[in-house]
Parts: sequence; structure tokens; C-alpha cells
Amino acid sequence: MDVLEAIWKRRSIRRFQQREIDEKKLIKCVDAARVAPSAANLQPLEYIVVRNPEIRKKIFREIKWAGYLDWNPKEEEAPMAYVAVLKNSNISSNGKYDVGLAVENMVLCGMEEGISSCIIASFDKQKVRKILDIPPHMEIELLVAFGYPAEKSVIEEMEDSIKYYKVNDVLHVPKRKLHDIIHFEHFKEKD
Repeated sequence: MDVLEAIWKRRSIRRFQQREIDEKKLIKCVDAARVAPSAANLQPLEYIVVRNPEIRKKIFREIKWAGYLDWNPKEEEAPMAYVAVLKNSNISSNGKYDVGLAVENMVLCGMEEGISSCIIASFDKQKVRKILDIPPHMEIELLVAFGYPAEKSVIEEMEDSIKYYKVNDVLHVPKRKLHDIIHFEHFKEKD
């Protein structure tokens, strides 16, 4: 799979097959995150890979899933791994760009391996901090859920709403049209 194909194919998946993920594949994803660009090359990010079923179950309970949908995945559809993305505040007080770049590398690498993902910012950070024994100088930025997909998600051009929705068990994700967001040489208001 080439990079562009991975970009187009990768969608947020929230229901997963209960099939283990080889640890080597997760390490490969974290390694892809490790080599992402970093502001001033400070490299403040660190990662916790979680595969243990009991720890996964505890984390799963602290996540707020799919804000636009009126359902949550069941425990038997839960991710088979999480990667907690941490920022060392002793190295950098601002790593938001680093986080985005690293996580995109991570999920695209997963996609290449046939592993789907969901980037999660809506969770109880204090409870997850305690579950994972994260020290005070490490800030938990995001969780990335990984697993083999048990649902389908498709992109469609946005008409009037950004809200994603399900039809016949397929998640439809509206994206703004290219001609609405691209400008050449200078900014020009769109109709």
C-alpha cells in the first residue's frame, strides 16, 4: 500500500475484531511515530503500548466514544491495543504539533499493516494516568486505539453537515470539498 492509498483508506474505527495484534507490528507503528518531525528536534514524546486485556478493559471504560453517534462499542468490540502518547514536560511545554505528526505516522503505518485505529482525545486523563502509572512530568496527550476492523467507514463529500452518521451499519464521514478549502496565490472567499 502506498502512502496516498493509506491516507484515503484510514478512517476512525470504533468496533474491532477480537483478534490479537502482533507486538512487532505495534512496535513498528511506534517507531514510525518516533521518526516524525519534531519542533526544534526536541523529541518530547514517549509512548506506552498496552496489550494486556485487563489494562485494556480499564482504559476502555474511561473513553468517551463517537460524539455524533448515539452508541458506544461493546466490550466485545473493544480495541485490541492502545498506544498512549505522552509528552515529557521537562523537555517541552508545547508539543501539540509533534503529537499530530507522530500520531499520523503511527496510524498510517498501522493501516499499511491492515490494522485500523481511532485517535482518542476524549477520555478521563486522570484515571488513565493512574491506570498506566504515568508520572507527573509526563502529560498524556492522546490514546490511539488499534485493532482489526469490525465495521466499515467511508468518506463522502460534505453537503450541509460535518456530522458523521451510520446507514446500514456503514459509518459515513463527510469531508469538506477540495474546491472549498484550496486557494491559489491569495485567499479568496468561497460562495
